[in-house]
Amino acid sequence: MPYIDSKISVPVSDKQKETLKTELGKIITCIPGKSENFLMVGFQDQYSLFFKGNALEKGAFVEVKIFGSAPSSSLDEVTDKICTLYENELGIPGQNIYVKYEFVNHWGWNHHNF
Repeated sequence: MPYIDSKISVPVSDKQKETLKTELGKIITCIPGKSENFLMVGFQDQYSLFFKGNALEKGAFVEVKIFGSAPSSSLDEVTDKICTLYENELGIPGQNIYVKYEFVNHWGWNHHNF
């Protein structure tokens, strides 16, 4: 089960959230064995982000949590596509988009762990 959580400094409309959710569902397939079928997505817009002591007026911190692992080449592709999506949809420049990956060995769901 992948989970993508986005902390975004700009306002995000419901229409934009729907577009982002749909596109992230496509992007996650760059990772072998992952699909939108079990993807969870969350957005926190108008989030205060600071880097080097300065506010990021247009910035995003995106966390991608993956059950298991993924090849580096897949992660490179995911990062590129997330940056392109957030640039095009939200006007956030790539140099202000940070993507963090976390690999999870234990994930609970429906009273059990994977």
